[in-house]
Order: sequence, then C-alpha cells, then structure tokens
Amino acid sequence: MTDNVLISPNTMEDFDPNSLLGDEATRRIAAAVTQARGYEHVALRAALGRVLAEDIRSQLNVPPYANSAMDGYAVCGDDLTKNSETRLAVSGTAFAGHPFNGTVQRGTCVRIMTGAPMPRGTDTIIMQEHVTREENHIIVGGGHKNGQHVRQAGEDIAAGSIILQRGKRLRPADIGLLASLGIAEAKVHRRVRVAFFSTGDELCSLGKPLREGQIYDSNRYTLFGMLTQLGAEIIDMGTVADNRVAVADAFLEAAACADALITTGGVSVGEADYVREILAELGHVDFWKIAMKPGKPLAFGKIKDTVFFGLPGNPVSAMVTFHQYVRPALLQIMGQTECAPTSVRLRLASRIKKSPGRMEYQRGIMQRDNSGDTVVKTTGAQGSHVLSSMSQANCFIVLPLECGNVEPGVLVEVQPFDNQM
Repeated sequence: MTDNVLISPNTMEDFDPNSLLGDEATRRIAAAVTQARGYEHVALRAALGRVLAEDIRSQLNVPPYANSAMDGYAVCGDDLTKNSETRLAVSGTAFAGHPFNGTVQRGTCVRIMTGAPMPRGTDTIIMQEHVTREENHIIVGGGHKNGQHVRQAGEDIAAGSIILQRGKRLRPADIGLLASLGIAEAKVHRRVRVAFFSTGDELCSLGKPLREGQIYDSNRYTLFGMLTQLGAEIIDMGTVADNRVAVADAFLEAAACADALITTGGVSVGEADYVREILAELGHVDFWKIAMKPGKPLAFGKIKDTVFFGLPGNPVSAMVTFHQYVRPALLQIMGQTECAPTSVRLRLASRIKKSPGRMEYQRGIMQRDNSGDTVVKTTGAQGSHVLSSMSQANCFIVLPLECGNVEPGVLVEVQPFDNQM
C-alpha cells in the first residue's frame, strides 16, 4: 500500500507508511461496491427516505392553470392608463375552487382571491391594497405592469418535464412535490440489508451489572441509530465472543443474508483481534489501516458478494469511520447518486492542535458569534473514547493530512451532521 502514499515520513510526524490515504480508500470502496438488485413500489407516505429507481416525469402543468398570486382584482392590462387613474366596474368574484364563469368585458374587472383561476379576458392582478373601492367600482392608480402577480400555467413544472431523477433520496419536499402531481406511489430501490455485531469479551449487555474490566456495548446502539436514519434493513447479530470459530461463523451467517457486514472492534493487532485474519481466510481484505484520526484501524474487504467494514472499537472512531466511509458505500448500494458527505467552509473560533501525518476529524460545534456570523469551534477533548463529544457536536472539523496546528480565524472545512449522527 505504500506505493499510494507519496509523502515523506520525515515531514509527517504522525504518519504511518502502511496506512492508506483517505481518497484512495474512498476510491477502492466505491469500485468494490455494487448497487443492490431489486425494486418495489411503495405508497407515497412510505417513500420518505427511499431512493428513486426511475425518473419521475410530470404528466401535467403545475400550476395547471393561470391563477392569482394575490388577493385583489383581475383586470385586462390594456384597460389600465399608464400614468393616471383608471376606473373599472366590478362584475363578479373568483375564489380558489370556485372560478368566475364567463368572460370579463373590457372596462370591467373581477374581485379575485389567491389561487383562483384567472377569468377569461384578464391577464393582470391589482393588489387589493392598491385600489380604492367605490361601491361597485374600483379606482386604480398608474404604474402597474401587464401580467403582474399572475402565476402562469406550468410556471413551476411543465408537463412532460423530469422533476425528480433516478438515484435521488426522497425528502419531505419531494414527497409533497409528487403529491402535487397526483402521484400516489413511487418505484424505489429495495432497502440495503446490513448485518452488524460487536466483538470483545469485555463487552457487557445493557441491564446487567458490570464486572471488573467490562464496559457496556454502546457501539451496537450507535450503529443501530445511524443505520435506522439511513433507512437500512437491520440485522443485529449481537455480541460475538473473541474466538475464531464464533467470529468465522458470524461472518458466514452474515454473508448469506446481507449486502453489508459491519463489525466494531477486533481489527487492530492484538493477540485476540481475529476479525482481519478471518476476513482474509473467508474472503478478501482490501485494506486495514487509513491515515486518519480517529479511526486508523479500519478494515475493508468482501466475503463473497457481501462488503465488509471492520470499524474500530473506540466509540468515536466507529462513528467517524461510519460517516466517512460506510455511509457513502451503503448509499451507493441503495442506488443513491450523491453519496459523499457535504461540507462548507467556516471560520475557526478556537485554536486546534494537530500533528501532520493523518487526516483528522475533530468534533465541532457550529454556532453564531457576536457578529451574527456562523463559526465553528471544537467540543474540547478529542479522545476517541470520549463519546460525549459526539453528543455535544453538530459537525466534524476536517483537517488535511499535511496541516499542523490551526489558529482562530482560519477558514476550515466543516461537515454538518444534518441529523445523520
């Protein structure tokens, strides 16, 4: 793997020449992952968060007819005098759902409410605040433009146009958009099936008292939460004992039913860390270390057609590696076209200590400063065991491999969580 790393160790005090660079890891994962086969048609309310399996083409115009954008009066623009007042007779009223029947004659107008169809013979709306009403007449001042305050047919969506493309993950606005077109169901990719388990004899199940040397298994619960938000079909295999037979059996069981297998713990170099070795025996190991912090011991490979991610045991490391590498891969399996984490650039509000040599993902808090600008600061202690920092954070501060300490005021890359963590 060192042939992918073109950096001198002498200039990178935190650099491990056996670690893969993040961009290369992303490329390898994307090349190894294939989209899951299978589609289903689901009711519109069940389509939220699912990935479209076909383009959606509108069968009608939105809006379907020209209508008023304001409460006021529908008039013929040619009746208006440009620089002086115009007097028009009111010949009726148009409501949304109850249009004015007939044609509006020249020199007359119709009282109209927002959303009501434009009566025949009219093309312009005068806001009610801009007229003087005298019994059955209105007086309109000068300065109005023909066609003002009218929503034209097809102004939002033209019949025949593609409104949502295959590979888009449906958001609430997309559901509303489909509903506005009268579409009751959507063809979506099937859910990605993800099996996961934790390894480690030190792990204790919730509800049981801790014995000396034990900790509670939090990783399965954070994985469950992240996979649930992703919309995955979840197969929780529990905790697997630290022995080769148990781990190998769990690998084979997952490979028989899941698109992806995720483990936490057991991928470093300890005597009881079997995960990477068993993966090599049963399938293929692509890489097992990345030049990142936290999360250096990240294993990736395949068991038959099932992609495998061996995440670190430290809880923060597990969440960081999931967000950066596992989540995009699972989205790719689901058929989504845009999979990479989104990022923005913000000014740093607090100093960050960093040694060159690894890509670093520090937990951050985006917030408004006294000037009203959005800035970012760290949550404080950045140890990979400090899970409370993930609870406090709303973003990652992404620091390049080659950078060192960063001073306040510098622009840094920030990845907002957007409720994904």
